Amino acid sequence: MPRICSVVFRGGGKVFDFNAGRLDLAPGDGVVVDTARGADYGRVVRGPGEVGEEDAPRGLRKVLRKATPADLETIASHREAELEAKREGRRLARELGLDVKIVEARQAFDDARLGITFYAEERTDTRELQSRLGERLGRRVELKQVSARDESRIVGGYGPCGRSLCCATFAGDQDPVSIRMAKDQDLPLNPTKISGCCGRLMCCLKYEHQVYVSFRKRAPKRGTVVRTPAGEGKVTDLLAPLDGVTVDLGEGRSATFKLEELGSPAPAGRNDHG
Repeated sequence: MPRICSVVFRGGGKVFDFNAGRLDLAPGDGVVVDTARGADYGRVVRGPGEVGEEDAPRGLRKVLRKATPADLETIASHREAELEAKREGRRLARELGLDVKIVEARQAFDDARLGITFYAEERTDTRELQSRLGERLGRRVELKQVSARDESRIVGGYGPCGRSLCCATFAGDQDPVSIRMAKDQDLPLNPTKISGCCGRLMCCLKYEHQVYVSFRKRAPKRGTVVRTPAGEGKVTDLLAPLDGVTVDLGEGRSATFKLEELGSPAPAGRNDHG
């Protein structure tokens, strides 16, 4: 049976599966893999696991080897060429009057090809930029437009929480984010509060979404009279991260209880404070 591992390239993003063969690999290992564009260097994010022949993806390519010190030296040697390509790309874009932002330049692992990613608000004709860049750098250049989310993932940075951006931290994290997720979490629908560095809805909205959905199915609604270890009271606030609720116990008293501490809702009309 094939042993499949998952690999990401550069900063992460989309995850690709490869046949690990008999190689002993673990998350974090650098590997050289066979791709449609030749050999490339990546990082293992999920170690090999056996799957049945019928479940293995078609056309699965192989991990050629664990990265060697020589492979790492090759990657390091590409950095100067990539920095030069970014500088030249930005200069030429200004010269041509193109409203694009050069995000990343990446030299192919096993040849001189240069892949350059750029961000632009709208579809942009970059054929002239590509041609002149190729002439200036003396190598084949390929340009690719990326989304605002991909730009943030490639560049990296820190969110309002003080942690590294989710898109740059969690490999393969490409699931869509919707405004419904913010509503389900009772967040203010203020774009400045729920938007990330990319200007789009924050990726983190989706991580706790299922927690909130599950919590709301189990929790009593606000205003419901419930039985607690401290007596009956009315639910005034829902606290999904704590899996609990705040209860008004009357006479100026309130307390927070876990859902598991609550008894059955009290009969209607009892202990309705106010």
